[in-house]
Formats: sequence, structure tokens, C-alpha cells
Amino acid sequence: MQLFYSPDLTPETSHYTFSKEESRHIVRVLRKKENDILHITNGKGYIFSAKVMLADQKNCIVEVTSFEFQKSKNYRLHLAVAPTKMNDRYEWFLEKATEIGIDTITPIICDRSERKVIKAERFEKIIQAATKQSLTPYFPELNPLTSFKEFINSHTNDQLFIAHCEVNQKQSLKQALEIDKDVTILIGPEGDFSSKEIELALNNNYVPVTLGDTRLRTETAAIVACHSVAFLNQE
Repeated sequence: MQLFYSPDLTPETSHYTFSKEESRHIVRVLRKKENDILHITNGKGYIFSAKVMLADQKNCIVEVTSFEFQKSKNYRLHLAVAPTKMNDRYEWFLEKATEIGIDTITPIICDRSERKVIKAERFEKIIQAATKQSLTPYFPELNPLTSFKEFINSHTNDQLFIAHCEVNQKQSLKQALEIDKDVTILIGPEGDFSSKEIELALNNNYVPVTLGDTRLRTETAAIVACHSVAFLNQE
């Protein structure tokens, strides 16, 4: 099955016209014709079946014939991850985390961050492509770039974790995680969180955790955290 993404679709939609860009992809690249069936998600749990009524590469029009709703997971995963110095590494994280199953992503600026600007529009496109490729009906939310302090002071959740490299007492994520509960995990920049940031997180009820015995790159740590939470909630 090939999945298309159209956030405007609702169960009440009877006909839908794709954007010029998506119409071109459907008709010219994929060579879809009248009466072909497409599968579309609105990113909110629904998957629609739709029949092509007009195969025009500028305005592809479909008729919605049926839909189904897929219940979301019993937990929500939120990763707050500092942007990496090399953009392609963060983009890789976004793609793979979407495929594995993440709900919310917040890029955070930390004391040791080397990159303090992101390309949000490009990030959204990467997330969208990964959502369609993995056939998931839920579109992850990408929050605006946020300072570490602002995120800490404004965010609360059932389970709060910070993964850092300083030598002190930490639990493994596997030991600390409770299944079927919302979870937020902080992942720092290449130079790790500063001692001040770690102290602030701990004072705001974040639990320090380790993701393994080796030192991981930012994007690798984020993927390990994402997969660990998904895997443990499947047991």
C-alpha cells in the first residue's frame, strides 16, 4: 500500500483536490489514472480510501469511498533533542524516529549548542515523507525551536528523563521506564548538557538515565531512546 498525506481530510469529506505538487506526483510520476484507488491519511489516525475522479497533474480530484480509524498507542513519546552541528544528522534522526514511532519532537537550544537555527519547513517535509513511507496514520508534531530553560519550565509529563554523560548515579532507561505512560526524554548537543542544565532538570523532577555503556552521538542517542521506549511498551 502507498500512503498519501492530506491534513485537511475529515470523515465528512466526500471529494478532495490535491495540491499542484502532490497532483503532479500522483499523475505524472506514479501514473495514476481515473478509477485508481488511493489511500490517504490526515495524520490524525484516519486512513481514507479514495477513487481518482480526475487524473490531472495540476488538480487531481478524488472521491472518498471509505475510511477507518486506527487507535493511537497507550503512551505518547516526546523527545527534546538539541540540533546537531551537521543538519543531515538531525534529519536522519527525524526520519528514523518517525518510522519507529514518535509523537512529539522539540528542538532545544542548550548552553553548548553549536547550531541555533533550524529549517523547520524542511524538517516537516522529512517527517511527512517518513510518515507516508512507514504507513502510519499519525503525523508527529514538530515544535518550534525552544531554549532549554523555557522547555524545562513549561513542560510536565508523567515520566521525565534526561540522558547525559556526566559521571554520577543514573538508572538505565529500561529500569526507570513505566510502560503505557507518557514520557519525555531530553537529549543534549554534541558537547552534552552543562552541569547547570543537568541541575535545573533534576530540580524539575527529571530522572537521570543512561542509554548504554558507550558514549553516543546526539542523533544516535535520540534513536536509541525512541526505539527503547517503543520496544519496552511492546513487551
